[in-house]
Formats: sequence, structure tokens, C-alpha cells
Amino acid sequence: MARYTGPVCRLCRRDGMKLFLKGTRCDTPKCAFERREAPPGVQQYRRGKQTDYGLHLREKQKVKHYYGVLERQFRRYYQRSERAKGNTGDVLMGLLERRLDNVVHRLGFGQSRAQARQLINHGHISINGHRMDVTSYLVRVGDVIRVRNKANSLDLVRANQSEAQREVPDFLSVIEGDMPEGRVVRFPEATDVSIPVETQLIVELCSR
Repeated sequence: MARYTGPVCRLCRRDGMKLFLKGTRCDTPKCAFERREAPPGVQQYRRGKQTDYGLHLREKQKVKHYYGVLERQFRRYYQRSERAKGNTGDVLMGLLERRLDNVVHRLGFGQSRAQARQLINHGHISINGHRMDVTSYLVRVGDVIRVRNKANSLDLVRANQSEAQREVPDFLSVIEGDMPEGRVVRFPEATDVSIPVETQLIVELCSR
């Protein structure tokens, strides 16, 4: 599947905020966003006032970059959230938060969502005792996410946990024990997203 492989710091600069796409590096002075906050591009003086459409598009792009999803994937999530009961924007963010790569990252097993995707693709993660290599799998309440009992898997995840020291959101709980594992306590909500998102702008754009 196609995926953006360019410099991710450009995405943060384009969206005007830190998206923490490089994990713990984003908290250090090496962070490119801290050193150069201006949007990418050499002809800055030509940039005029952002249009209403540009504001709506920027909000959608920010969410896509943050979760690492492509346009077709994002459209599927939006169409599913439209059919569901409740606020469309809130349902959309809840679906994105339920992605397995996001959950693995927020449990602290991966320093970034990109690394979490790699852990899943390489077979280091299991769901309810079964190996899972689908990064877009949507977790359910009661699911137990566990690192497989392999030396290289355990060493990698434990190193990430000790380095990141990330706060785990309320919809997840870390299970204490010899094996790194966590449980889904409830379905995530829009308030569980760790960056500010104006979901109404996304809904207005996608509903056109």
C-alpha cells in the first residue's frame, strides 16, 4: 500500500503544530519544528490569506498526517461515521483512535505510530492471544493487546516504554506483569485525542 515516505517534519510545519511523528525526538532540541516553524517552501512572501476551503482542508490533512492514513482510508472512516448514531465528527475520531497502530503507540509500545505499524507488520503484537499483523484493525472493549513472547520483541518494546514514559489515555489500561500488555477499557471518544481537532470543519468539508 502507498504511504508518505518523505521527511515527516515537513508535515508538522505544514500543519502548523507538532504532530509527534518522530516519537521522543520531537521533545528534544533536535525537533525541526522548533528550529523552523515556517511552512515548507521557499517563496513564503507569496502566501496570501488562507481561504475558507483551505482552513477546512488543513484540518482534515492534519488528522490524516497524525494517524498516518491515506485519503481512501480516511473516506471509508468518514462514510462509516456518517452511518453511525451520534455526532459524525466525534464518531470519526473515535474510529481513528481505535486503530491498532494508534493503540500500540498510546500504550507506549512504539515511540511513534510509524514504529507501532512496523511492530504490528513484523508480528510482534497479538490480540487476545492471536497474532495480529493488520495495522488498521479496530480494537473492541475488552481486547487485550500483548507483546509476543519473543526476546527481540520484548527488548524493543521495553526499551520504548522506558524511553517514552508516555501517559496512557483513560480508554486504555496497562496490565502490570512480566509481559508488556494493555486492555481496552472503553471505546475512545473525541476528547481522548491528544491534539486539538475541530471536527466540524472536517465534516463540513467531507459532506460537500
